[in-house]
Amino acid sequence: MRQLIIIASASLLLMCSTAQTSNAQENINKDEARFGIKGGPSFSNLYTQDAKKDKILLGFNVGLFAKLPVSKFIAIQPELYFVTKGSEVTYDNALVNGTARYHFNYVELPIMLVMNILPNFNIQAGAYAAYMVSGKVTNESSSNAFNFEDNINTDDYNRFDAGLALGAGLDLGGMGIGARYTHGLTNVGKEKNYFGSQSYTFPDAHNGVLSLYLSIALN
Repeated sequence: MRQLIIIASASLLLMCSTAQTSNAQENINKDEARFGIKGGPSFSNLYTQDAKKDKILLGFNVGLFAKLPVSKFIAIQPELYFVTKGSEVTYDNALVNGTARYHFNYVELPIMLVMNILPNFNIQAGAYAAYMVSGKVTNESSSNAFNFEDNINTDDYNRFDAGLALGAGLDLGGMGIGARYTHGLTNVGKEKNYFGSQSYTFPDAHNGVLSLYLSIALN
């Protein structure tokens, strides 16, 4: 969590400083709908209470967006993109000991409210729904008392995820840069009996992703 906060803070500071120098650029017509592509790196984590520690995974996001103005200062922005999520999680409890790396691929649909608080700078808030295309786990330590690869597969994950999103962006003519954080509200793993009558959930966690992006309007 601390690592994601540091990355997000640095990204927002960079955008704010760039915004001060971008006001002289020619503004696009904010009354027109914009359609385009966006993508960039993603830093994902799994927030779980039963882990000893976790490690951020580097991935990517890429997709399409439509920016639909409601007024000069407000727009609705639906998107559809592919994003990687996951984390490296170390367990050390009575049931499980070892390190697993979870890697998930999602198709995600966010609906964002975009508010221009400066001529070229905006903040974004909204929600998303996502579908897991695939999920994979690998053993990352030789001392695993629980074999994650043999006991967990895609059927053990909840295919649907939904959550909240918050971000900020900088418009540079027909291009834009920004940062967004999404936090899942649904559990990634399903509850299952792994130890006879003992039930457990892998991973008993929620997705958290910080995405940086470059967007390009196609009209």
